[in-house]
Amino acid sequence: MATGKASARLSPTPAPSRPARAARPQPRAAKPRPQAAASPRSSRVGEAYDAIRRRILDNVYPPGHQALESEIAAELGISRTPVREALIRLANEGLVEVIPRHGMRVLPVSPSDMAEIYVVLAALESAAADLLARRRPSDAELKPLVEATRDMSRALKADELDAWAAADERFHQGLVELAGNRTLVDAVARLWDRAHRARMFTLRLRPKPVNSTQEHMAMLERIRAGDAAGAVEVNRSHRERATRELLAIFERYRLIQL
Repeated sequence: MATGKASARLSPTPAPSRPARAARPQPRAAKPRPQAAASPRSSRVGEAYDAIRRRILDNVYPPGHQALESEIAAELGISRTPVREALIRLANEGLVEVIPRHGMRVLPVSPSDMAEIYVVLAALESAAADLLARRRPSDAELKPLVEATRDMSRALKADELDAWAAADERFHQGLVELAGNRTLVDAVARLWDRAHRARMFTLRLRPKPVNSTQEHMAMLERIRAGDAAGAVEVNRSHRERATRELLAIFERYRLIQL
């Protein structure tokens, strides 16, 4: 007969309980990465590009003007490397010609250049007017165009042609931007600088731009009414008249190029 002691030895021992698993830590939300700041080099190239471009557009560097990289660098107070890269960018935009070991030459604009540029600008801006009129923009969206036309009228009354030209530029840029098509904006920008230079050069040789101001107002009314075909027609006529006036100046003053 088994003893109680033996029975105790034969009794199964309970399995040890497993320790509870520790809860897995939740992954931390990724911190947003700060945007990389522009490198000092790219910043200097941008500054050189803006400064040289503005001098060309304002005819401080007139058509045919030549300058060495070292001369431009000294004038801007920067090294030659960002000047060289800025000139390559401006050459790609058709504003200058880069001449090896001789710096750059500001490219002129010929009558045939301007005729071609205005044909393309008319088509692009007409597309912008069509897109904008079809979506019937609100008064708030059209406010920049309204203000530009008002400023044009005020400038004409005060005989301030430079102020008129600035308001005219705001109207055309605003028209294209409001169309909401980035490719269209980029295409116009590639032509605008060359057209702007010729327009500013001939600003005081043309008739007082009363017709131009009235045409802007008419285009604005067509856009506000959702009349896409009417807006396109006004813009097309506006550009055709401006082209005729500009080419007449080339002929009248026997200008081969600007």
